[in-house]
Amino acid sequence: MSGRDGAVRAEGTDAADADPAVARPPSPWERVRAWPWWVHVLLVHAATRVLAAVAFVWTAQVQEANLWTGARPDYLSSVALMYDGSWYRQIAEDGYPAQLPRGADGLVQQNAWAFFPLFPMLVRGLMTVTGGTWVVLAPVLALLLGAAAALVVHEAVRHGAPRAVAARPGLPLATVALVCAFPTAAVLQVAYTESLALLLVASALLLLVRRRYAWTAVVVLALGFTRAVALPMAAVVAVHLAVRWWRTRRGEDDLRPASAAGLVGLTAFAGLSGFAWPAICGWATGVPDGYLQTQEAWRGVREVVPFSGWTYVPQFWFGAWGTWITVAGFLLVAAVLLVPAAWRLGPELHAWGAAYVVYILAVIEPGSSLARFLLLAFPLGAVTAGAVTRPAWARRAWFTAVLVLMLGLQVLWVRQMWEFNPGGDWPP
Repeated sequence: MSGRDGAVRAEGTDAADADPAVARPPSPWERVRAWPWWVHVLLVHAATRVLAAVAFVWTAQVQEANLWTGARPDYLSSVALMYDGSWYRQIAEDGYPAQLPRGADGLVQQNAWAFFPLFPMLVRGLMTVTGGTWVVLAPVLALLLGAAAALVVHEAVRHGAPRAVAARPGLPLATVALVCAFPTAAVLQVAYTESLALLLVASALLLLVRRRYAWTAVVVLALGFTRAVALPMAAVVAVHLAVRWWRTRRGEDDLRPASAAGLVGLTAFAGLSGFAWPAICGWATGVPDGYLQTQEAWRGVREVVPFSGWTYVPQFWFGAWGTWITVAGFLLVAAVLLVPAAWRLGPELHAWGAAYVVYILAVIEPGSSLARFLLLAFPLGAVTAGAVTRPAWARRAWFTAVLVLMLGLQVLWVRQMWEFNPGGDWPP
């Protein structure tokens, strides 16, 4: 080695020694932060699903024999068979009834037509190919679909809310964390349709933001056979069209007539997707409004009138306080949709949060399922995470407090909702 080379090497060594930041190896936390975004998302999803699994197992230890399981069921039986899981199992194994069952009063009774076919048919396909059982395959598929949904939610926020991401660094992953920690997010590993519906909703919004309109139509059609939530997606497409038209007028976009016509068609297609399953139910059973009559069988008052459930259910729960609690709930929802963090979202995500919340408030009867349905309004998670943007310590404190609260409520929700001990006189 020449003297000059030795001098250069010595100078480099001295410089490194003089600057500890150059020589210091990265900390474990820095290594974790350097992992790809999708690894972070899957780790968040896995950690929250483990917590929910522990809550399910804990709850099963006090479970008595009931209509769906024996006493103290194992984990897979608990998440595959309880409540609506058995309805989906019936669909996967036996299909839908050719005639609507009616009681002695002539009214339609609860039946499988209330439940959409895509998830149970996917499980049925896996059962046929693998020879596996519903109890194993349905929860596994739901878990995998939930992981895929978490990945797409991350990208939907990243692409669909650039202003919000700029104001609140890390917002996509923070949104995923709050969605996975949402009090009812335990259903993302249950034999329900939430994981598939969340995947399809997030995919439709991401594709719409990226202007992949043909693929958006495919996803919206699939959504129409997964959950009764395709109709508010039509409103989102209409907002997307209006925004593009307005920006074109201002010289910020270039909406061609062909694209405008395609978006009008996509809006109509999304609306038709929302009516596809009720139409099929009416055709298959010979009762044109068979789906509506089936839905009425689950309601306290056998009628489906927009927003009517809010006129009597809160009073049943809370008595004289029912009206005030209902008004407070509506004001809270309105506030979440109108705060600055909501307006920082892109128009598609903001429109979905508003349209979907208004839609479910209009069509459902208030009950325990309401919180579960709100899981699909994932942009509200971005609003919550982005409500505090600075200083950094306040942003972290706010996010940590909300995350811990939601995780605690998720355990409480499983413990309260999944324990079903009706006693010896049930079923009636």
